[in-house]
Amino acid sequence: MPSSGSESKGPSRARLLSEGTPEWIEQWSPEVFRKVGYGMAAGVVATGALGGPLTGLVAAVPVAGYWWLGLRDLKQESSTLKRNFPVLANIRFLLESIRPEIRQYFIESDSESVPFSRAHRSVVYARAKGSSDTLPFGTRRDLYKEGYEWICHSMYPAKPSNVELRATVGGPLVTQKYSAALLNVSAMSYGALSDNAILALSSAAKAGSFYHNTGEGGISRFHLEGGGSLVWNVGTGYFGCRGEDGKFDPEKFRENSTRPNVKMIEIKLSQGAKPGHGGILPGAKVTPLIAEARGVKVGQDCNSPPLHSAFGGPRGLVDFVDQMRELSGGKPVGVKM
Repeated sequence: MPSSGSESKGPSRARLLSEGTPEWIEQWSPEVFRKVGYGMAAGVVATGALGGPLTGLVAAVPVAGYWWLGLRDLKQESSTLKRNFPVLANIRFLLESIRPEIRQYFIESDSESVPFSRAHRSVVYARAKGSSDTLPFGTRRDLYKEGYEWICHSMYPAKPSNVELRATVGGPLVTQKYSAALLNVSAMSYGALSDNAILALSSAAKAGSFYHNTGEGGISRFHLEGGGSLVWNVGTGYFGCRGEDGKFDPEKFRENSTRPNVKMIEIKLSQGAKPGHGGILPGAKVTPLIAEARGVKVGQDCNSPPLHSAFGGPRGLVDFVDQMRELSGGKPVGVKM
C-alpha cells in the first residue's frame, strides 16, 4: 500500500465523478459569446496574414455570421433563452423544430404513434391513391401485446344475417323518416374545413350511404355537389335561414330544408366550445363562398349569439321543433344539447 505521504494533492477521481464535470453549455453567457467572437476575429486576421486575402475573406464569412446572429439575439426581447445563450440557443430551437420528424423517421414504430399510427396512415395513403391496402399473410404487430384485439374463427360458421344495421329516425309526426347508418360524419362547418374537404366528406357519405352533418356554418355548394345525405345544423346564427336582421327566416329555412339532400335538421342550442359567450368569424375570413353558404355579406363580421332569438325556454324549443318539421315537409328535427 502507498504511504500517506505519497497521496496526490489533486482531487481524487472518485471525487470528480461524484461532483460531476461542469457542462460548458451552462457556462455559456453573453460575456463568453464575446470572448469567443474576439478569438475567432483574431483567428481570421491571422489566417489572412498567413494565407492571403482570399483565405482571410473565406474565414471571415462564418465569423461575421456568428457576430450577426449573436448580436441579434442580445438585442431581441422575445426570448430570454436567446439573450442568456446567444447563438447557442438557436441550435436548441433548430433541434426542437425538427424533433417531430426525427421521432417519426428514426424512433417511433409503425404502431406507436397517437392518434394514428404509421400503419394506419399508410392504409389511408394507399386508399387515397387507389393503391392496394392489403398485405399477404403475416403481420408486423405484436400479437402477444396486452390489449391486442382479434377475432377467432368459428368452427361452425353461422349464416350471414340479412338484417340491415341502420336506425330509422322519426316519430309519428314525421312523414319523411330517415334510415340512418350507425357511423356517420359529425358536425364541422364549411369555412373551418376547406372546399375539397367538404366535397370529399359529402362524396364519401353518398358512396357509403351515411349522412354528413353540415355544422352550423350552413349548406355550401360543396355539400350539395358531393350528393351525400345531409343533416342541416342550425345554430344561433341561423346561417342559411336568416334575414337581414340576423333572425330566423321561415321562408329561407323552407327553401333549404326541402332540398332532396337534406334528410334531417339539427338545432344547436349553443356554442359547445364557448357556452354562454357565442362565437365570431372575423370579416377578413368571410369569403364570397362562405357568405353564400351562411347568407351574410362578404367581409362582414359573422356572429353566433350565445342564445337563440327564435325561442326561449323548453316550451319555446318544442314549438320551434314543430315549426321546423312543418316547414321542412315532415322531416326529422332533433336537438343538439
